[in-house]
Amino acid sequence: MTSDGTAERAVLVGAPSIDTPQEAVDEHLEELTRLAGTAGADVRSVVIQRLGRPNASTYIGKGKVEQLARALRDHDATLAIFDDELTPAQGANLESALGVRALDRTELILDIFALRARTAEAKLQVELAQLQYLRTRLKRMWTHLSREGGGIGARGPGEQQIETDRRLIDRRLARLRRKLDHIATARVTQRRARREQFTVALVGYTNAGKSSILRGLSGAEVFVEDRLFATVDSATRICDLEGPGPILLTDTVGFIRKLPHHLIASFRATMEEISEAGLLLHVIDASAPAWEAQRDAVEAVLEEVGVTDRPVLQVFNKIDRLTHEEERALRERTAAGMRSHVLTSVVEERGLDPLREALKAAMRARLETVRVSLPAGDGARLAEAYREGEVLERAYEAGHVVILARVPAGVAGRWRESGLVVEQADAA
Repeated sequence: MTSDGTAERAVLVGAPSIDTPQEAVDEHLEELTRLAGTAGADVRSVVIQRLGRPNASTYIGKGKVEQLARALRDHDATLAIFDDELTPAQGANLESALGVRALDRTELILDIFALRARTAEAKLQVELAQLQYLRTRLKRMWTHLSREGGGIGARGPGEQQIETDRRLIDRRLARLRRKLDHIATARVTQRRARREQFTVALVGYTNAGKSSILRGLSGAEVFVEDRLFATVDSATRICDLEGPGPILLTDTVGFIRKLPHHLIASFRATMEEISEAGLLLHVIDASAPAWEAQRDAVEAVLEEVGVTDRPVLQVFNKIDRLTHEEERALRERTAAGMRSHVLTSVVEERGLDPLREALKAAMRARLETVRVSLPAGDGARLAEAYREGEVLERAYEAGHVVILARVPAGVAGRWRESGLVVEQADAA
């Protein structure tokens, strides 16, 4: 958006390698168009050049730069958006040649995150990523970021303004990291407090439907919009599966192809939620033509952040958008694979039932089945059995309540230490 609230007019630039299939080129530019729209830009045209390797000075060739300049003039555009990351030198050279701002994919995604962040933590994380990106590009993006520490008499002899700005950025980065460290410490405390609870994390490509699934399972109000990066804030809700106790379900930030490394590093607290979850639900938009590439992009990010040892359930979402033939082909294909999966829809009646049943099974697998004898007046432990697990049988014997229950290992351990466990039973 411009300062007067009108949408910026943009020309998109794709520079795929010469061996990239045309279908992939079209998909990538469609995604870039949606990203630009999310950021508030009005896309007027697209310029494409296939490259053997990027031009060191301007990323695209000299002739293509001239074509891009004409397209910008013809469409009265104020912005050129590249689908790849530009070096500081390439960005500066392009802006000089084009006479308008040249944004790369990383800057565009960072701008969207800044626009969409709502919680204090997300805002800190986005600012950290933006400053890390900006620090190496001060020569192109020079501006006074703050008056703090600047002004007459505040700079050393011969010190350039760019050095002052870099030092200001370093100070701000240090403060942001300290604040995020405090948040990370608080998260550790929170995770310890809920150690006995079954925690599940939703991961997936942006706009795959994670927030819709969270809302559908929990019944809680969660912001949902059919837009890339509709929300960048993590959210945790309690979900009652009407079976073996509640689960804690966390919606995490959506991933995307070429997700900026600075952003991944900044969202480390969210990534820790993923790394310590008992189960990952990898939500895949089954209606997306490129769902396999999107799945691979998510798995690449998980591998990059070191989350490779968590059990994963693949959730093929939005099957309501498939034709009968497409759904049948998907079911046959997934059935032939080795990975655990379910097919879901948040708009069809009972469309989330397969996921609910899969979550119940996953939770039951981590519970211990024990028979305990509780004094008839011990309502607290009886309530704990119903709250934390699943009571399978209940009988009264000589002033005691004898129950067969599936409960978390921690609960079973406490009961065992108190001498309440009558027998360790096989899972029913």
